[in-house]
Amino acid sequence: MPITSGIMPGQPQLAELSALTRRAFVPKLVVQIYNTSPLLAAALADAQTASGGVSSISVPVQGQPFVNTQWTGYDGSFNQPGQQQGASLAEFNLKAVVTPIPFLGMEGAVQLDHAIVPIIEARMNDAGNSMTDALSQAMYNNSTNTQQLIGLPGAVDDSTNAATYGNINRVANTWWQSRVYAAGSVAPTRQKIFQYIAGTNRNGAEMPTFGVCGFGTFASLSNDFIGVVGSAGGEIYNIGPGSAFDSDGDRPRSAFRALDVAGVPIYADPYCPEGTVYLINTNYLNLYVHEMAAFAFSGFESLISNYQIGYVGVVLTLCELVLTKPKTCSRIGGFTFLTL
Repeated sequence: MPITSGIMPGQPQLAELSALTRRAFVPKLVVQIYNTSPLLAAALADAQTASGGVSSISVPVQGQPFVNTQWTGYDGSFNQPGQQQGASLAEFNLKAVVTPIPFLGMEGAVQLDHAIVPIIEARMNDAGNSMTDALSQAMYNNSTNTQQLIGLPGAVDDSTNAATYGNINRVANTWWQSRVYAAGSVAPTRQKIFQYIAGTNRNGAEMPTFGVCGFGTFASLSNDFIGVVGSAGGEIYNIGPGSAFDSDGDRPRSAFRALDVAGVPIYADPYCPEGTVYLINTNYLNLYVHEMAAFAFSGFESLISNYQIGYVGVVLTLCELVLTKPKTCSRIGGFTFLTL
């Protein structure tokens, strides 16, 4: 429907002009509905390979000592050792996420040699975007649906959301729990985040690799970094001799893409619930993806057997997010955040 504005005339001249003139299209489709996730990007970049079998991701984990150390004296005597069970098996099943792609035969006939944006290309592009969006949402929102990828709410937990994780009961095996903190409706600050990083390090014996939070939480935390220019804790701009704000090629810079606390960068993720910060250790948190089904496309199959002229294909991924040492990660909830 042509519009009457700018250099276009009003009706009925506009209807006549529209009938006699081709439109000047921009030959690209601008996607409006998806976000990017730092957590999913990190998980895909360091994805591990999985294959078939029952409990296709099975990881032996030690939760109790196999032996006991004793003190001895001059005679070198010690108590007889006993058989101690120290190992358990963490078991995970791959989850299937599928995106069907339809293509009607008449769509192809209509668009042949006249497509501005081929609809099949748009659908193929959207299949990848739709699947990554579903994975990103599950990573932050799912703890109980066993048909979906189990995300951080189930993996980084103390048994509140998921009493059993990887077929190991967290209530009976406290070594399989993550630390879950309640911030208490306060703004995130460097001191607060450092406190929880220190607690995570103490609990899991390793520093987190990075942290993630929502953009409003990230903006609230950044206030403690940016502060007031020139004040205690605020930013300071140093301009060297012979340079100035308007002549410096690199220009003075303000704020940060990641907020570094004790060497742990905190990133903003649009899928992370506001008020929550996850401290992650990527030595133990990995996305396992089936070697034969990593965004695999089936190819198009005819729908004639269903009495329809057309085709259908699917994009399939078999994967699971697996945390093999939950005590190295933490979840902090209850922070206040900025409304953006």
